[in-house]
Amino acid sequence: MRRRGVPLGLHVPASPDEPSPSRASRRLPPAVYVLGMAVFALGTSEFMLAGLLPPLADDLNVSIPTAGLLISAFAIGMVIGAPLLAAATLQLPRRTTLVVLLAVFGLGQVVGAVAPTYGVLFASRVVSALACAGFWAVGAAVAVSMVPVNARARAMAVMVGGLSIANIAGVPGGALLGQHFGWRSSFWAVAVMSAVALVGVLALVPHTRPATGADRPRLRTELRIYRDGQVWLAMVTIALFAAATFCFFSYLAPVLTEVAGLPESWVPVVLGLFGAGALIGTVVGGRVADGNLFGTMYAGLGGAAVVLALIALTAQNPAVLVVLSTLLGTAAFLAAPALNARMFNVANAAPTLAGATTTSAFNIGNTFGPWLGGLVISAGFGYARTAWAGAALALAAVGCTALQVRAHRRSRVVAAGVSGSAAPAPR
Repeated sequence: MRRRGVPLGLHVPASPDEPSPSRASRRLPPAVYVLGMAVFALGTSEFMLAGLLPPLADDLNVSIPTAGLLISAFAIGMVIGAPLLAAATLQLPRRTTLVVLLAVFGLGQVVGAVAPTYGVLFASRVVSALACAGFWAVGAAVAVSMVPVNARARAMAVMVGGLSIANIAGVPGGALLGQHFGWRSSFWAVAVMSAVALVGVLALVPHTRPATGADRPRLRTELRIYRDGQVWLAMVTIALFAAATFCFFSYLAPVLTEVAGLPESWVPVVLGLFGAGALIGTVVGGRVADGNLFGTMYAGLGGAAVVLALIALTAQNPAVLVVLSTLLGTAAFLAAPALNARMFNVANAAPTLAGATTTSAFNIGNTFGPWLGGLVISAGFGYARTAWAGAALALAAVGCTALQVRAHRRSRVVAAGVSGSAAPAPR
């Protein structure tokens, strides 16, 4: 879609006859919510294996650690797949790309549901991860392209909110299905959700023709974003955010049962509370980040560091641990929409690669955080000490945010100087 000769993805200031950006951006396009619904299906598939490993391992005759490699394979597929598929589909119509990737993802779930061996299931997870990564990258670019600049964080909050709802409803629901109808039923359920999301994308995401001429996206041009230090700072901040959160969250179950002494029945309850807190943080962060991007990042990352430190100090108190686990979800995901919007701001010339880079950075953190937490546990420091490691990572993310603020101010000064030199001298 183009308006007045401006490529899709660039916001055009409103004319006097058009609604002002503040009024126009109050309501997000329905297509953004459809993309969020699709992310709910993707997120459910990504995380649901955490509650299905024992019956899955027993059915396929593998150990639980071997079955756990299915989770790692998905995360690694996300890291690698996002930039590769973003580059490969750069010049294709975006809606067509979303449809194909969502269809491949859904077929991956069907193959997983009927997989006769561990190897087939492993291959289906890798293919599903690649499709998921590509959908995230392109879907984020589409969501941002449909709203003005001052609504980017809200649009990304809808997509991140899909993940939060997946943690609240999708993951526990998958575990419940697995308990009553077998682990394969969870894969069938995600396949159905993918089909529903596919219909929504076809119906509501606008069709766009490939750009031509000077507006045609070129990989070499988009790759130039990686020359910008601000892009790398944004990537590192996102990776540290994810690592800080999942360094502790990945081991929340044993912290609850072995440190706080809660029965196993409390584990899904607290996981749901964390997801509910994450949803609240995402919604609030999406609403306030457009007006104060860096302030929201400071509040979310700093708040997560404080909550993690408190968890490390009070993990043996069950009631306090339950409350703090909920607050951790709220604090951490308060920053998520702002982190996404910041990447699109600094990589505005390459929105598709910006989405891919964000996806990869998040999943690098999702991979590194649990690994670091495992090192803490293997060293004999105990499950609760993973919260100290998470707090340190969150503080490092706060430091990277401060560097981003400094770089942002410097770039504004340079831009103002260039503009001033180009302007006619005052008389």
